[in-house]
Amino acid sequence: MKVAVIDLGTNNLASLCRALREMGADPVIRRTHILGEEGAARVILPGVGSFAAGMAAIRDHRLDVDLRILAQDDAVRILGICLGLQLLATTGTEGGESEGLDFIPGRVERLVPRDGERIPHVGWNEVIQDKPSPLFDGIPKVVDFYFSHSYHLANRDDADMVGMTPYAGGFAAAVQRGNVYGVQFHPEKSSAWGRRLLRNFLAL
Repeated sequence: MKVAVIDLGTNNLASLCRALREMGADPVIRRTHILGEEGAARVILPGVGSFAAGMAAIRDHRLDVDLRILAQDDAVRILGICLGLQLLATTGTEGGESEGLDFIPGRVERLVPRDGERIPHVGWNEVIQDKPSPLFDGIPKVVDFYFSHSYHLANRDDADMVGMTPYAGGFAAAVQRGNVYGVQFHPEKSSAWGRRLLRNFLAL
C-alpha cells in the first residue's frame, strides 16, 4: 500500500518510514501535491515544532488545499501524529494565534502541569481508550505510548476523543472524526503497540 507522508521540513521522518516499510507499505515523502500521488489512499501528517510554523509550511506549499479535498474522499484515511494531530484543530496558540485545518474542532493550548509534573511532557505514559476505535483494534484498553509535546487539543468535542492520558489534568491522546484520525504520541517510537496502531491505520 502506498502511503503519502507529508514533510513539513522540520520533522525527522526516517523512523516512521522505516516502520511503514517493515509493514509492507510504500511510504512516499511529499512536500507538495499530495493529490498527484496516485494510489495513496493513506496520508500521514507527522510533525514537530510549533503550530504556527507547521501551518505556515502547509499553506506555503498549498497542502491545506489538497488535505481538504482528501478529507472529503471516503476512500482516503488521514492520520496526524504529534504536532500533526494539533494541526487538525481549528486554532492553535503556539507561536501566536493561528488557524488550523479545522478537521477536528478544538483549540490547541499549552499543557498546564499539576504538582510534580514537567512540561514538556516527554517519555512513556499510558493511553486509556475512551471509546472503541479501529485504531486500537487488538490493543489493550490501557497501554503506554511514547510522548514528546508541550501542547494539546483542548476545547474539543468529547465525541471526537477515543483515547486520553491522565497527565496535566488529562488530555486527548487520540481523536477521530470521519476519515481523519490523530494521535498525540509517536506510534513509530512506541514499540510493539505503536506498530500495531500503524498496522490498524493501514487496514482501515
